[in-house]
Amino acid sequence: MPIATMRHPVSILLASCLLAPLAAHADSLSGWWQDFQNARQHGVSSHTLDIDNDSLLFRERDGFYTSGVRYTWQTSVRDGQKLDSFGWRIGQEIYTASDIKLAPAAIPPNDHPYAGWLYGGVFRSTHTADGGHLHYGLDLGCLGPCAGGQWAQQQLHRIIDQPQPQGWGSQLRNEFGAVLYADYAPRRWQLASWADVTPNLHGRFGNIYTDAGAGLLLRAGRLNLLPDEATLHGFVRLDARAVGYDATLQGGYFSSGNPRTVAPKRLVGQAEIGVAWNQGAFAVAASIVRRSSEIRELSNAAGAENFARLTFSYTPR
Repeated sequence: MPIATMRHPVSILLASCLLAPLAAHADSLSGWWQDFQNARQHGVSSHTLDIDNDSLLFRERDGFYTSGVRYTWQTSVRDGQKLDSFGWRIGQEIYTASDIKLAPAAIPPNDHPYAGWLYGGVFRSTHTADGGHLHYGLDLGCLGPCAGGQWAQQQLHRIIDQPQPQGWGSQLRNEFGAVLYADYAPRRWQLASWADVTPNLHGRFGNIYTDAGAGLLLRAGRLNLLPDEATLHGFVRLDARAVGYDATLQGGYFSSGNPRTVAPKRLVGQAEIGVAWNQGAFAVAASIVRRSSEIRELSNAAGAENFARLTFSYTPR
């Protein structure tokens, strides 16, 4: 069945999965404005920088999801064993063909399109000491040349002395994007004083990404009950998501005339292993991520992605 005829039913189904946790918390949402005012007046602000990049694994070929950078500001306030946070973020994601040295005419038809996604948005999250959380927000941005992916990758490669990408002339067309997202965990399962497991449900709905998934987070070490507490632990995160629409592969939902697009796989898996440390005003996390092929015509042997993820946080006391 053509992708165009499938996207609407799949999108409706995944949107229902995404909005279900929000509907379950309708009572708490009624006091959203009062909670925001309380966090703004009495909360503690923090700054977080997230970096995803395959070059951190000492690869020079690049390919697929090659870079992601996000800055987040939030203010958080504790209410007993609950932590409420409000904030905003801005970020950029860059996608390329599997070999950036190939000119557009030489890129295989089932390879990843060149694409950039530049976005910013606002969010709210609530964490409880039993491991439950609800995080939701809205991102607005643009896909295509307006995202600045070509310029950002070229400048980075000049700095780190890596080959320049040759395929940006075939990148996806411009499209304004809006993405609503949510992540919900009911509680944490305590395995021992030094180990726990947390299941979660998550989803995105919009004209750039529409998907829904579930995951498990296993932690071991000196654990924290709330994100602002001290910790030093290793972790493994397993995740699977059903894909309704991915504009970085299929082009913008409303755009036309894209030089080349590919069909997405409907089920994508991901595994992440890393370590996290938080003490006082500073927090650092480092991990390695392996993601299965996101392109329907590429096997995992040809299309799986590997990249490193670094997170740095500073919370003035």
